[in-house]
Amino acid sequence: MTSSQSRKILRVAVVGGGQCSSQIAALAEKVGRELAGQGCVVVTGGLGGVMEAACKGAKSANGLTVGILPGFNAGDANEYVSIPIVTGLNHARNAIVVRSADAIIAINGQYGTLSEIALGLAIGIPVVGLKTWDISGLVSAKTAKEAVDRALELIGRI
Repeated sequence: MTSSQSRKILRVAVVGGGQCSSQIAALAEKVGRELAGQGCVVVTGGLGGVMEAACKGAKSANGLTVGILPGFNAGDANEYVSIPIVTGLNHARNAIVVRSADAIIAINGQYGTLSEIALGLAIGIPVVGLKTWDISGLVSAKTAKEAVDRALELIGRI
């Protein structure tokens, strides 16, 4: 196996609310930028809020973004999604977001975010949280860089 084969491209899901404050959006954008800077693919639910901000940050660092969309129309994806994947599954698409990730970074969010955190923890995917639910098993971080570093540590990249 060559060194390029042994270093697979990591997929990190950034999950959070479809609507968020400007402070949370700035945090998500930094997370996306940090992930892209580390060579990770950013996976989101493909819509607005935290999802859009994380994709925007990743694209600003020439990163690749995947949006797992709830509906049937690829045009619903935010403008920073490189690869839209339509599912027609509404909130059930959260399971695809989680299963597509090597790690999850949860930022703020509501019950949809909670479901992604819980599923990730239940199936053994590392979850790092920023200003989100306080749940046993979730690793808390205070900054975007810390969240990305912790996620990469948990999946063995660092």
